[in-house]
Amino acid sequence: MIARRALPLATALALLVPDGTAFRPPSFRRTMQSDGGETGFAATKRQYRPCTAITGTTSPLSAAISPNDVPDSPYDLCVIGAGPVGVSAALQAARLSKSVVLVDAPRASGALMNEATGEDLSIGGPTGLFSKALRDAGKKISVSSLKGMGLRDESVWNEVVTTCVELASYNARDTVRQLEYAGVTYCQGLAQFTDSGGTDSLFVTSEDNSISTVNAKNILVATGSTPFRPGGIPFDGRRVFDSDSINTLGYLPKSVAITGSGIIAIEFAKIFKNLGSDVTLIIRDKIPRNALMKIGLDKDISATLVADLARSGIKIERDAQVKKFVVPKDNPKAPIVLELEAKGGGKRPTNASLSIKCDIYLAAVGRKPNTASLNLQAAGIDTDEYGGILVDSSLRTTARGGNVYAAGDVVGRPFLASTGMAQGFAAINSMFLRDETSDSAVDYCSEDNKGYCNDEICTLGDASSAGDGFDPKSLASDPFAFPVGVWSTPEASYYGLSTQQCQDMGIDAGEGVALYAECLRGLVFSPNGLLKIVFDKSNGRIMGVHICGDDACELIHYGMELVKAERTVD
Repeated sequence: MIARRALPLATALALLVPDGTAFRPPSFRRTMQSDGGETGFAATKRQYRPCTAITGTTSPLSAAISPNDVPDSPYDLCVIGAGPVGVSAALQAARLSKSVVLVDAPRASGALMNEATGEDLSIGGPTGLFSKALRDAGKKISVSSLKGMGLRDESVWNEVVTTCVELASYNARDTVRQLEYAGVTYCQGLAQFTDSGGTDSLFVTSEDNSISTVNAKNILVATGSTPFRPGGIPFDGRRVFDSDSINTLGYLPKSVAITGSGIIAIEFAKIFKNLGSDVTLIIRDKIPRNALMKIGLDKDISATLVADLARSGIKIERDAQVKKFVVPKDNPKAPIVLELEAKGGGKRPTNASLSIKCDIYLAAVGRKPNTASLNLQAAGIDTDEYGGILVDSSLRTTARGGNVYAAGDVVGRPFLASTGMAQGFAAINSMFLRDETSDSAVDYCSEDNKGYCNDEICTLGDASSAGDGFDPKSLASDPFAFPVGVWSTPEASYYGLSTQQCQDMGIDAGEGVALYAECLRGLVFSPNGLLKIVFDKSNGRIMGVHICGDDACELIHYGMELVKAERTVD
């Protein structure tokens, strides 16, 4: 039996109250395969920009050099992939006074490009950069107000896209400045391991299809992930999208249908609803919160997110899947018709919808590691059935030379930027600091905390030491490794154990719950939020903090302090 009590407002307060005219934007697009196939590093090798050395100039395209001009002397580290994991790892190594080259193929990986300036708008940004920018644009721009002023949908959408471009461009230029300041060489081209099987050099294919060699003593693979595309869905990048190709959307749709029940699906559902679209969410599970619980969210936090969808006016089709797509070819304004069936096939209940009409359709049903064109087999690097790179507890791959590491989405779930960055830091420490730290290993399972440690859930053991050592698989399951934030609307976050995890570990757990509305500030600004604290009933020690509501991803760090400092609810 789970003890449940109202959370004291003093505890809640400690967490919740911390001391123009539309115009057409610069053209930007996302390069994809011409046949509409899967994007990512397996995409076409054409249209790369030449290698760019960042050498003290303000423009990301200045001082461009050919890959042939890259020094023959080996770098201490070559990082493949310039997302948040690759960039943060490169900067970390540079802080250790290591020579670093960062290789990326933004066009080949389907990145956002500003064609007016030639900028890669996605450098240093997460996979969901477009959705984050779109979400922020939806907060800054009142679509209903703009339409009330008589602006057409095209003008409204141009204003939204302009805001997205500005946000993405600012992030990209800031990343370039950081790389420049750290002395990291930034080279654009498609990197892959050589057929000879060596792991101290890479072939880099440039824009003109010439091939050059980059030599490095260590290599970190951080090429991210690509959307999973189920068979039978007619993806075209115009009206039927995945969670990456939605970047190419060129107008504000009046109606949107989304398949998926995870964070990406919910995020886009709220985005388009906030932009004024009618949204239908198609979920295979009968209980929508189940999918969110599978990724680690507390049951009440998951229920709060789902309830917010209904409160927002988003229609949810449960226990359903699309049986047939009817996409008009000759009339782009005619609606798409989706014929529905029950999960696994068969008829839907009598009162359930049998079809949906929409302007666009989005499949947000998961992601898979982006490793197809790296020639991993030649280097002796093993992968799982989904293409995820297999690594040991030091993030080292099975490469013959023992000098190739991997971090981020390429090693599989949970596909979170925060997870990948933590893995990237751990990989850098494994490469360059292992000799310095090998004699001073930390005993994570101290005598005071052995009751909270088991191999399945808490490989680090001592919550106060979390983050000092890493098992890549534990980063997905170890609740003490780092706080987890979900940038949905409303936001959701957690740190530590859930009640179910406590029960699985044999801990007699209780829950304390407080609503944002019970705090005056919360009542005024965001009454629909929820805060939960999970504690050990035997001693009152706080084992986990879970938040859903405005600023949850910022507030969770206060909860993290409660858990790490082993504070109690009494």
